[in-house]
Amino acid sequence: MLNQLMLLGQQTREEMIETVSKQTQDTSVPESAIEHAGTYWFPESASSFAPAVDSLYMIIFWICVFFFAGIVAAMVYLVIRYRRVGNEINPEPSTSHNTWLEIAWSVLPSILLVYIFWEGANGWFDMRIAPEDAEEIHVTARKWNWQFTYPDGDISNELHLVLDRPVKLVMRSDDVLHSMFIPAFRQKVDVVPGRYTYAYLMPTRVGQYRLACTEYCGDEHSNMRTMCEVHISEEDRKSTTEWQEAIYKPWKNGERLFKINCSGCHDVEGVAKTGPALNLIWGETENFSNADSLTVDENYIRESILYPNAMIVEGYSPKMNSFEGKLSDAQIDQLIAYIKHLKIGDPEDDGILDPEAAAAAEAGEGDDEAGEGESADGETEDGESGDEEPAEGDEEESGDDVDNSGDAAREEDPTAEGDDDTSEDESDG
Repeated sequence: MLNQLMLLGQQTREEMIETVSKQTQDTSVPESAIEHAGTYWFPESASSFAPAVDSLYMIIFWICVFFFAGIVAAMVYLVIRYRRVGNEINPEPSTSHNTWLEIAWSVLPSILLVYIFWEGANGWFDMRIAPEDAEEIHVTARKWNWQFTYPDGDISNELHLVLDRPVKLVMRSDDVLHSMFIPAFRQKVDVVPGRYTYAYLMPTRVGQYRLACTEYCGDEHSNMRTMCEVHISEEDRKSTTEWQEAIYKPWKNGERLFKINCSGCHDVEGVAKTGPALNLIWGETENFSNADSLTVDENYIRESILYPNAMIVEGYSPKMNSFEGKLSDAQIDQLIAYIKHLKIGDPEDDGILDPEAAAAAEAGEGDDEAGEGESADGETEDGESGDEEPAEGDEEESGDDVDNSGDAAREEDPTAEGDDDTSEDESDG
């Protein structure tokens, strides 16, 4: 740890950001992870609870300072006043007790303790009891990463919140005891296996903030860090958390799954962590401590995901959890495509499909909507206005207008035949 601190002290700002990024599951690095922001005593404040926590802390601090100074001053005075002078021992008479003094040092501290307890209890309940309209975000902690699931089904390994929107976190652990800590929110809550724990957040400041596990959970505990980002609006958050698979190639979708599920234990830059690095294994021969050697292919990766302890790579321990029932076959295929891409893929490939297809997917257009758009374009090219409807008189006098009516009917009912639509329009006329 000391060597790491010394190394960070010698790095430039850019090098520090790169170092911290590698240790935080490839997530964004908040400014507060590099430079201290806030007051001398506290990090920056970004939640509705932070002011109350900070003020109670300072009240307790100054109470401690007052009593510490008073006790030390009294001790110094008594040591000097009643010190032995020479060899003479002349004890002075003293009273057996002082009723008012004893009442004072019993009642006054009791009042202070009750006040501190009252303020602390109120703050604790405020952090745990969310309003009924709070947004629910499910948090899953596992060695050694985080997963956040939003009400619309989006998933990320960073926590994304909306400014001034109350949030209820429903948390569970897949393996051992963890603890989620967001310093800027003054929130620290244990995440316990086998049960749910809860927290209430009310972000009050847009920005990026540190989020880390503060309960020792194994070898990579210190790297179980990510980011909490507060967005100005729901649209801004959605643009970050929404993931449309149709826009990306399978390996790009697999990269996202890797960051969410695997980056806590595996590296993709050749560095061994709790598990082996995955960027160079495709097509290579792996040696196992409990099985015969084999070449890394689709079958091996699939089995390693579903039954990780069936074949343990030499030099590693059986610490990986099974993802059976957690990942679909399609998602496993995407992870396989990503691991294959790391070894033999084109480094210049950005993983985005044809831009036109991506634009259509982003707009959420279906085949029917695209067909309607093409019809409208065709009418415009022919000189007709797609926004204006022909007058009834024109429909009765012109056969072309009748045909245009048929086109409009076919837009409303793509399955209907053109002749039927035309005859219906003529009868209406």
